[in-house]
Amino acid sequence: MKKPTQLPPPEANQTVRLNLDTKDATSSIRISFTDQRLTAHGGMIVWSHFLHQKRFRHQLRQVLPHAPTSPNAYDPTDVALGFVGGILCGADKLSRVAWLRSDPAIAQVLGVEAVASQSTLSRFFEAFSQSRCNGLAGLHRQAVWALPSLKEGYTLDLDSWALLHEDGHQEGVAIGYTRQGLKPCHRPLIAGLAQAKVIANYWLRSGNSACVNGAAEFLRQTLTTLPKHIRVKLVRGDAGFGDASVQATCEALGLHYIFVARLTQKVQSLCHHGDEHWQSTEVAGLEVQEVEREQPGRRLIVIRQRLSQRPEAGGKTLFEVEGYRFQALITNLPRSVDALGVWRQYNGRADLENRIRELGEQFGIKRLCVHKFWGTEAMHHLAIAAYNLCVLLQRRLGQLEKCELNTLRWRLFGRAAVWSFARGKPTLKLAVRGEENRNWWREILNKLTALPNCNAVGSLQA
Repeated sequence: MKKPTQLPPPEANQTVRLNLDTKDATSSIRISFTDQRLTAHGGMIVWSHFLHQKRFRHQLRQVLPHAPTSPNAYDPTDVALGFVGGILCGADKLSRVAWLRSDPAIAQVLGVEAVASQSTLSRFFEAFSQSRCNGLAGLHRQAVWALPSLKEGYTLDLDSWALLHEDGHQEGVAIGYTRQGLKPCHRPLIAGLAQAKVIANYWLRSGNSACVNGAAEFLRQTLTTLPKHIRVKLVRGDAGFGDASVQATCEALGLHYIFVARLTQKVQSLCHHGDEHWQSTEVAGLEVQEVEREQPGRRLIVIRQRLSQRPEAGGKTLFEVEGYRFQALITNLPRSVDALGVWRQYNGRADLENRIRELGEQFGIKRLCVHKFWGTEAMHHLAIAAYNLCVLLQRRLGQLEKCELNTLRWRLFGRAAVWSFARGKPTLKLAVRGEENRNWWREILNKLTALPNCNAVGSLQA
């Protein structure tokens, strides 16, 4: 009798040979499949452990919608943690978050039952209401609680921008002014602490809202909900916040402010004055003049910059006065701070636009949108919570300079690994070659698990 032929393993039947060009000749690589549990995001274990230290799951459980009624439904905290993990892995749409389900180990790395499907994520966010979104906003206050107090105080920056949605069928999307003209959009408000680069508050608004709509109440809410050890010394904002109601709110709370004043006809008339009205400064090509305001304590400072000496100057060009750019600032800082000092203190506000750009392009806020308005705001709150936690993670690791999410992905989160059960214990083996690279990872892990205030590790930007 013939011996039975032994069938090859399934992988052998699925091997494909693909050719590729090399420097010297044509080579080929065999392509087959494996059931081994591999993940492209093994470095996310650092993130998951940090969330455990911050008790983030407990924070989420307190502010998320009620527990599921079906025994087969996912825990809401698992859905939210999977969504946040998807953002850090590079997803900017619910469908792309759901694609992480194909990674056989990412759920265990994130510490969740499973990454939810697109339909589950959609239903989850559609369940949000205004009160639930207000609860999610509390996550930002929790992040601010982790910051140290500063003797000189923090600077609070305000900004508003347009989130374009070309299809325009979602709640709250309306025609508004954008840099591309009139477009369907949302128009959020955001507040950030400049020194820590942490977002302190966020509101989503309808696209046809003016910058100043609700700004005074937004500012009041932000300041009154800050922890007691966080003292704000200065509030800064662009021309959209130069409204009398915002200034009055700052003054009622005993705060100094610097806002950009609109170049109205009255202000432009000051720009036409002869050279005798302008005061030279130590900055070449920059001159200032200060004008008394009707309200006691308020100062109007007009700045002009000669383009031939300062081509990078910000501000606006007036056709009547060629060769200069003009800017006006309104402030209640004491006169011990001269006009040039006011201008210098305001200049740092533009850094908030870097935070907005990072939130939009790397944390997905530009494209995270569902039909329901409060569902969209909930997605944005979770994305901002992820941003704040990334900032705190870097502070925990002793990073002196904040790096952006893309750097964290390349150096930390996007590390391939093998998930296994060695002797019955869950084990994650990171794919790190070279003793120098492994030592860097050991420093990261030791720093994360050690007590605070240990020596810093090497820069993540290295």
